Amino acid sequence: MTDVTSAKSARRPHHWRRDLIELAALFTAVVVADTIAKTVVRGAEGPYMLVFSAIALIATATFHTWWARRHSHAPPPPSDPAGTTPGPQEPVETVLWRMRTTVRDAPGSLAALCTALARHGVDILTLQTHPLAEGTVDEFLLRAPAPLQANQLTREIAAAGGSSTWIERADAHDLVDTPTRLLGLATRTALDAAELPLALRQLLGRCTIHSLPAVSLSGRPTGETAPVEGVLEETVMRLRDPSGGAITIERPYLPFTPTEFARARALVELDARLGPRVPRSQDVLTLPEGNEITVRRADQRDVAAARAMHDRCSARTLGMRYHGPVSDADRYLNHLLSPRFGRTLAVQTASGRLVALGHLLWDGDETEVALMVEDDWQRRGIGSELLGRLVAMAEEAGCESVYAVTQSSNTAMVAAMRALNLPLDYQIEEGTLVITARLPEKARPSRPPHEEHAPFQRVRR
Repeated sequence: MTDVTSAKSARRPHHWRRDLIELAALFTAVVVADTIAKTVVRGAEGPYMLVFSAIALIATATFHTWWARRHSHAPPPPSDPAGTTPGPQEPVETVLWRMRTTVRDAPGSLAALCTALARHGVDILTLQTHPLAEGTVDEFLLRAPAPLQANQLTREIAAAGGSSTWIERADAHDLVDTPTRLLGLATRTALDAAELPLALRQLLGRCTIHSLPAVSLSGRPTGETAPVEGVLEETVMRLRDPSGGAITIERPYLPFTPTEFARARALVELDARLGPRVPRSQDVLTLPEGNEITVRRADQRDVAAARAMHDRCSARTLGMRYHGPVSDADRYLNHLLSPRFGRTLAVQTASGRLVALGHLLWDGDETEVALMVEDDWQRRGIGSELLGRLVAMAEEAGCESVYAVTQSSNTAMVAAMRALNLPLDYQIEEGTLVITARLPEKARPSRPPHEEHAPFQRVRR
């Protein structure tokens, strides 16, 4: 729209009544002026009256001009609804909260919650609704003033009709909208089967995930299974594992909703449709003496090569790794190499022979690291290389700590854990040494820790 058009549209329409009133006022002014002029001319003091009138007129005009200039730029009063413009306010420190509450499925229930939040200056950033058989669960991401405490917020929500309210602090990662976050988790699951437990944990928040195999290490059926459609029991959900057995997810502090159950089941179904898969990226490294080795991801397709490595290892090496009868070592491989229970790195020589394995195992809320290097390839830095990579994976997955179970006589494993330059906790349990490394909370460095002091030369990726 042009300026001319805007100006025309902004003009007020003229009315004939206004024109008639202005014309009558003009005639009245002429009559009054004529009367005053005749009075001044015929009177004896006419010139003096004329001078006094001029002075009074000038004074009135001056006062009117001063008054108009003083009040023309003044802000409108607070009672003026047409042009109220708040002045600059000092920034208020805020925090992010995630809140979930149950309300009646009735018109106005959500509006009452929003009104209660607005009274305390709380900004609603995102909102999700989870319909139930009776009522609705509303999940909010809130930005609230820092002085506002969680218990005060909970009381206000209860007064507005909310029940079973749960609240916890949030961070900037929660600002990602739900569809984007779900697509990201689905992409990670599609690229790597080992990502499914991590994706479920990020989807559902703080929860405990157990993968229960259908067959025990001794080859006997465990009876662990779940219906195809899964089972939801308030704080526990059971889903059928595509690789056999069941996936059990527990969240005692907050019941699952049908919406969350449907999302988790969709991720598991995606994993089942894609079948076994693992990223095939690999690194070729050169040992100090000049031999080349390849570090890559491994899965159950490497069981035969891992058993052959077991056959070449000494009883002492197998005992250090499995802490039990050497004859049972082969039975653990199907479990260890399954992407459902964690991630495995394998080291193979230029001829393709497997000489070392490193495992990052999901153990409920904790994460275990385990290493085994064939006797002829020990003392060359392979174990430290694998451990650095496994810790970097754990840090990337958001783990708070990793632990290793070994024996006090396993000086190589103890030295490798100390070389991580992380805070370590030592604990003796039933004759074994448990070393726990606490991972830093800050963002991962651009260069992984295992590359900073690696004794190898990287050739290609």
